[in-house]
Amino acid sequence: MAALRPGYQADLADGVDRFFEPRATACPWCGSDRLTTRLRTTDLLQHKPGRFVLDRCEGCGHTFQNPRLNEAGLEFYYRDFYDGLGEKKLGDTFGGRTKMYRGRAESMLPHDPTPKNWLDVGTGHGHFCAAARDVLSGTVFDGLDFTDGVELAEREGRVERGYRGSFPDLAPELASRYDVVSMFHYLEHSTDPDRELRAARQVVRPGGHLLIEVPDPQSRYARLLGRWWLPWLQPQHLHFVPVANLRRRLTDLGFTVVAEQHAEPHDPVDLLAAVWLALDHAAPRDDAPWLPEPPGALRRTVRGALFLAGIPALVVSTLLDRFAVRPLAQRLGLSNAYRIVARRD
Repeated sequence: MAALRPGYQADLADGVDRFFEPRATACPWCGSDRLTTRLRTTDLLQHKPGRFVLDRCEGCGHTFQNPRLNEAGLEFYYRDFYDGLGEKKLGDTFGGRTKMYRGRAESMLPHDPTPKNWLDVGTGHGHFCAAARDVLSGTVFDGLDFTDGVELAEREGRVERGYRGSFPDLAPELASRYDVVSMFHYLEHSTDPDRELRAARQVVRPGGHLLIEVPDPQSRYARLLGRWWLPWLQPQHLHFVPVANLRRRLTDLGFTVVAEQHAEPHDPVDLLAAVWLALDHAAPRDDAPWLPEPPGALRRTVRGALFLAGIPALVVSTLLDRFAVRPLAQRLGLSNAYRIVARRD
């Protein structure tokens, strides 16, 4: 912490306004100028300084960060989230979700039970690919990511080959190479989702499949929980695409949507995450290098006492998520994600 603090303080010396592009006046999905503010929030996970706004297009329903982070802003807010200080914590979290990864792989079985080559875009440390081999033992899994996590995935043998860089930039050399391309919670991070979809069309062979999973901005939880809805994940999530918009865009690009799922990709953590985020907001974490100085003993004591008092709420929310809401999530419109399988024609 002490070693990283001077660098962060230098980055913040001139404020955070320099991390944002000019505010957009039109929807990046359909071009409409009918924009309304859907959400104002802060960084509820890392507690880095800054305020973030999500606008909603009244023409097509697309929700997007506005003003959007620029390249310097993306570097600043991603730093120590998936790598550095956050690498172990996020690695442990993602590494323990084998059942979810198997479910994602199984969603391909009705459409292509024996794909030869699969590219997982936004693969991170490659945990999905490692788990998916148990479902599709004859498939070779490659991974692509813009962080060094994909290099770790290759070293650990979770992917056969790891590509590091921008998917649209790498797409020409991978043209028509893969039976399946997957994007699990990747498009929402992209600065240009349409460009990513065009890259996917280039890389999937004719007759192959594109598998996409993203947060569902039409989930009732998105409205009920407001800023405490975890999938908003500001400032990392830049775009939230309604399912009808994605279906139409895939059709325009020469895909046929063969499956749409809402219950299966739902992750039953909404209420638990909302309670945890609220507690953590009231008494932020013990230390972080973007703070001017480490918190004192009083602040640490207050945080401990608040989380101790919040244990009953955390337990109740966990039980509600898993046993009350999960079986009815799709019927009640509470599913927090959707999954699409599309075949390239």
